[in-house]
Order: sequence, then structure tokens, then C-alpha cells
Amino acid sequence: MNTNHLLQGFGKRIKTLVSAALCLSAVALIAADKDKKKAEWDASKLPAAASKTGLTFEKDIKPILEKSCVKCHSGEKPKSKYRMDTLANVIKGGESGDAAILPGNSAKSPMAAYVSDLVEDMEMPPTEKRDKYPQLTKEQIGLIRAWIDQGAK
Repeated sequence: MNTNHLLQGFGKRIKTLVSAALCLSAVALIAADKDKKKAEWDASKLPAAASKTGLTFEKDIKPILEKSCVKCHSGEKPKSKYRMDTLANVIKGGESGDAAILPGNSAKSPMAAYVSDLVEDMEMPPTEKRDKYPQLTKEQIGLIRAWIDQGAK
């Protein structure tokens, strides 16, 4: 029997197996991505946006976040890989890859929903840590919403 012919047949089978494995891996990854459940909330349950205008991150929002958020969401290993120490990081979001803030649209900004306790298991600060990190008031959430609606500057 010709060993060269045998090796060629074996090589073709290996290529077929590798191709099949790659296709199955791609299908599994696509399915896993579809299974990732996006957080959903009822925006009508958000506290109303404040009427104050001219809000800025440095002057109005950063002090709120420093009291209840930054201790966990900063440093070398921020929770959920979400840093809240700069404006750019606050907007960008964390490990989900989704933006935490959609400038101009607080109703669709995950951060507004999380600090309003509208997403189960994503309440921020976490309910079990509120003795150390206070829950945001409706007024503070209203300021954050107004800031986001004004473009999150």
C-alpha cells in the first residue's frame, strides 16, 4: 500500500475534523452570546429627572458617586471592571462591554436603572453593603438622570 496516499487521506480527514470543530465552536459562541440576557427595566419607574440645568460631572455628579460608588469601582481591581473615577470611565461601563450611560437618554442608561434598584441582583450600591455605602436618594438619582439627559458632560 502506498504510504503517501494513506497520509494524504489522513490529512484530509484531519482538515475536515478541524473545520467541523471550528464551525461547532463558532455556533456555540453565537448561541452563548444570544443567551446573554440584557438587563431590562421599566423606565417609567425611574425617579424623575431634576429640573436643574448646566450639570457637570466634576461639580454635580462626581461627589455623589464618591460617596456611594467609587470605593468599589476604582483602583487596580474595580468591581465588574467598572471604574467610576473619571467621566470617560463612568460612561464606558465595565465587563459587560455595554456603555453604562447613553448621553442624552437616561431612561435607557443602565446606571440610572441600577442606582434606582430596578434590575434585580444589580442594585447599586448592593443592598447588603448599604450600611457602608449609602443608597442614592431620589433627588441624587434625579440629578444623575438630568445630567445624562443633558449630554453627560
